[in-house]
Amino acid sequence: MPNRRSAPEADVEVPVLVVGAGPAGLALSLSLRHYGIDHLLVERHPGTAHTPRAHIVNQRTVEILRHLGVSERFHAAATPQRMMRNNLWVTTLAGREVARSEAWGTGADRLGEYLASSPEPMANCPQTVLEPLLLEAAREAGADIRFETEFLELEQDADGVTSTVRDRRTDAVTTVRSQYVVGADGARSRVLAQAGLEVEGQADLARAVNVWFRADLTRYLAHRPGVLTWNVMPGPLPPLRLGTLICHKPFTEFVLAFLYDPAVTVLEELSAAELRARIDAVVGEPVEAEILGVAGWQVNAQVAPRYQQGRVFCMGDAVHRHPPTNGLGLNMSVADADNLAWKLALSLGGHAGPALLESYSEERQPVGAAGVRRAITSLHEGAAVDAALGFEPGQSTEDGWKELEVLYEPGIAGDERRAALRAAVELSNYQFNAHGVELGYRYESGVLADDGVESASEADPQLFYRPSSRPGTRVPHALLERDGEALSTLDLVDGLGFALLTGCGGEQWAAAAAAVSEEAGVRVDVHVIGGPGGLLDPYGEWSARREVETTGCVLVRPDRHVAWRARRIEEGSTAELLAAVRQAVGRQR
Repeated sequence: MPNRRSAPEADVEVPVLVVGAGPAGLALSLSLRHYGIDHLLVERHPGTAHTPRAHIVNQRTVEILRHLGVSERFHAAATPQRMMRNNLWVTTLAGREVARSEAWGTGADRLGEYLASSPEPMANCPQTVLEPLLLEAAREAGADIRFETEFLELEQDADGVTSTVRDRRTDAVTTVRSQYVVGADGARSRVLAQAGLEVEGQADLARAVNVWFRADLTRYLAHRPGVLTWNVMPGPLPPLRLGTLICHKPFTEFVLAFLYDPAVTVLEELSAAELRARIDAVVGEPVEAEILGVAGWQVNAQVAPRYQQGRVFCMGDAVHRHPPTNGLGLNMSVADADNLAWKLALSLGGHAGPALLESYSEERQPVGAAGVRRAITSLHEGAAVDAALGFEPGQSTEDGWKELEVLYEPGIAGDERRAALRAAVELSNYQFNAHGVELGYRYESGVLADDGVESASEADPQLFYRPSSRPGTRVPHALLERDGEALSTLDLVDGLGFALLTGCGGEQWAAAAAAVSEEAGVRVDVHVIGGPGGLLDPYGEWSARREVETTGCVLVRPDRHVAWRARRIEEGSTAELLAAVRQAVGRQR
């Protein structure tokens, strides 16, 4: 419970203190400024990410960047989705290609679904590019961001949080008084520990290293562009074999990721010559490579049971830690920030009850836990390709090559080996084409007025995203038109207002929304879709996805998730809308 002693004098007073300038912290900073909220962000390191780290940026994250006004800047810096197409399994880049698949929604069988689901394509953008972009945008918006400033400790009381931070250049200690503190300070989060929160699950399941390098590999990859190249060199090799090649800038900037045994290998003792030899081995012949950086990391499977303690919230790697499979970490971190920012803004403005901030952990923790489970499952499923090729632990190089050659034999043995490989590659869709995991999650919390009506779909919910307007889901994207200009249903939400989407005959919602806006103190904007003089639904997409009658409505929160829906307008709808808005901001009676 918060301490009830009076707070000491502070050197700095701000509504929110954010700790950590990774994707979560910078996205939160930009979001808070988007909503007009002053804050201080401190980061112990001298700058943004010094190695590429996370890089897959899915559609939901790009949508969030769109709402923050930086999606065009992002696409100008990122590698486009079409260049992410191919997953390769090779003995070496110069050697034999064993298998290939179409990834990240680029295949003919999936591309239409991805295009229809969002106004934004996904992209590949390493943290070395994304973080400076977010930093620049946040500072342009007026954010106070201080590097080489280390968070030390915090103490909560009834009215706020008192924290101390230290300038690592001068050793000067500053006391910061804030209403709230947000820990976005990574897997070694000091804020998490200070708040009395913890993570559960397994840590240090394996050790890996990323070698960031520059080399011109155009002749190996230009005809089969993609992000990931998996190594399947036969022989007594560890998982990932010679290493996984990650393309960050086609086709000249890469990361080579490989596992190592810390009892045998000391990262700091790896010479540039040894690292270049590893790169040559993966390529299959000598190449001119410039080593840009080396970073070790652990494979963890951990999630915090709670993301909030009193006035302190945690997000990103502080609360969900997992391998990079599925590319979920960066995306879940940005979504954490997106969920919390508007709730902090409404609470600081006096327009919300305590239940709204409490819903942050209620809504995001299950998503984080599911993401950790999916990432670990995908890591284990990645071994299916090795098994399909007949590889076994400790197998000799000679025996491994013999097993690999079976793949090219006619007859039953070859047919079985090829079928097994196809099945293993197909299984990898749960890592590389898991559209439902990326877009289809649904929040459950006390601020959502769920009607319990499931959308009818027989599709695998992890592989396929199916639009739904059920409360808790992200509002379905539909392509609309206003005065000759295209826009998405997701674009109809403005700032901290709620958007009420209705159709022909739903004009009566305008009077109800006006009354509710005045009574609840939260703006509700009405958008009539498909009616005369309203928004055009030129392809009938909203009509097909809204799941309510034309006079019904879908109430959308500032984070573009559905808060409530009504099948039709009828007597008593104004009272129902008021109750739904009150509930959505944590002020239900």
